[in-house]
Amino acid sequence: MPEIIPVTTTRRDFLKSTGTLAAATSLAGMTIPFVHAAENNTIQVALVGCGGRGTGAASNALSVKNGPIKLVAMGDVFDYRLKSSYEGLSGEYKEKVDVPDDRKFIGFDAYKHAMDALRPGDVVILATPPAFRWVHFTYAIEKGLNVFMEKPVTVDGPTSRRMLELGAKSVLKNLKVGVGLMCRHCRIRQELFTRIQDGQIGDIVALRCYRMHGPVGSAFSNKKPDNMNSELLWQISRFHSFLWASGGCFSDFYIHNIDESCWMKNAWPVEAQASGGRSNRGEAVDQNFDNYNVEYTFADGSKLFHYGRTMGGCHDQFASYAHGSKGLAVISSESHAPAKSRIYKGQKQDNANVLWRAPKDEPDPYQLEWEDLIDAIRNDKPYNEVKRGVEASLVASMGRMAAHTGQIITWDEIMNSTHEFAPGLDQLTMDSVAPIRADANGRYPVPLPGINKHREYA
Repeated sequence: MPEIIPVTTTRRDFLKSTGTLAAATSLAGMTIPFVHAAENNTIQVALVGCGGRGTGAASNALSVKNGPIKLVAMGDVFDYRLKSSYEGLSGEYKEKVDVPDDRKFIGFDAYKHAMDALRPGDVVILATPPAFRWVHFTYAIEKGLNVFMEKPVTVDGPTSRRMLELGAKSVLKNLKVGVGLMCRHCRIRQELFTRIQDGQIGDIVALRCYRMHGPVGSAFSNKKPDNMNSELLWQISRFHSFLWASGGCFSDFYIHNIDESCWMKNAWPVEAQASGGRSNRGEAVDQNFDNYNVEYTFADGSKLFHYGRTMGGCHDQFASYAHGSKGLAVISSESHAPAKSRIYKGQKQDNANVLWRAPKDEPDPYQLEWEDLIDAIRNDKPYNEVKRGVEASLVASMGRMAAHTGQIITWDEIMNSTHEFAPGLDQLTMDSVAPIRADANGRYPVPLPGINKHREYA
C-alpha cells in the first residue's frame, strides 16, 4: 500500500513520483489540445448535480480570478433543484452564467447532455450522490473533460477498484481532476504538515478526530411521504440516509477529519476495528448509526481514533489532533475552516506551551482547491487527485464496515470486497427500481454487527 503523497507534491510533482504514468502522460498529453485556442481562453463549466454542494462548487469555480470562466450547462434529476441553483448562481454571477433552457437537463441521462455542451479541455463538476461518480467520470474521460468531483468518490470495494482504473485512464489522457477534499488545499494545514514531517512534534504515536453534533444533512429520514411516487428518487433526495447512495453519514461527513489526520501521518491505516449503534433514532427508517467509534491502525502500530456522533443535546466537537513523542499538533479545531492549527510543546493545550500558531486570517480552502485546479488547467500542470480521493474514500469505508459488521476490517479486505451496493447505476431511468426496498413498515435494512459479518446489510 503506497504512502500518501504530500499535497504540494500531488499538485505539482505527482507524475514525477509515479514513473510509468509520468512517461505515459508526457506522450498522451498530445492527444488533448491545450485549453483553449488563443482566440478564446474562456473555460466553460457544466454542473452535474445541482444541490447545495454542487451549487457551492459552481460558485467557487465562477469566483476564480485567473482568466475568464463561464457556466454553460446544468443537469440534475430534480427540476426544482436545478431551478433553485440556476436562480442563485445567475443572480450572483450574471455575466458568468449562460445557461439557456435548452442547456438545462433533467433525468438520469442529464449528465451526458450537460457534458455534450462542453469542448475538450472544459470542466465538468460532478456533485451528485457519490454512487454515481464512476458513471459520470467514465463519460467525462470519453469527452476529454477536466473534472472537479465531490467527495467521497467511492462507497465500496468494487467501485473503488473501478475508480482507480478510471483515474489511471484520466492521467494518461492528461486530464486535470480535483477531488473535494478541500482541507488538503488549506495553506495553514500544508504548513502544519511540513512542520510535522520536519519532526517538530517528534514521531506521531496517535491521532484522534471528532465530528460530534446533532443530525446532519439527510442522514435522518422518516418514512417516504405518500405523495412521493418514486422510491428511487426519494432515496436519491435523501442520499445521506442510504449506504448505496453515499456510504451514509459516515463516509460523506467523516471523511474530511479522517483524511486530514492520515495526511499528517503521511500514511493510510492498514486495518480498523470499530463499534457503533442506533439509540436515538426515533421514527427514523434510514440505514445510519447515530454513533461511531473507530480505531484505525497504521503499519507501524500507531493509531487513529475517530469519534462520530449525530445526537442532539450532547457535547459537540469538530476537530482533529496529532500526538507526537515531543508535542501535540492541533490539525483543526473549529469545523473545516478556519483550521486554527497550532503546535504545543508536550501534550497539554496551554498557551504557555505554544510553539507555533496559524495566523488569524486564513484563505478559504473551498476556494483554494478551485484556484489550484484552474491554475493547473491553464498552465498545463500535472494535476490529478483521483487516486488519493479513492484511497481516502476507501479508508472511510473500512471504518464504516468495521462498525457495521463488528469485525476487524483490513485495507485488503475492503479493497477486495465483492459487495457492490448498487450495481448497474449506469442503466437507471426514471422508472427504475430502487437499489434497496423498505419492509412492510417502511423501514430499510440496517447493519447488524456480529450477525451480518461479511456485508454491511442483508
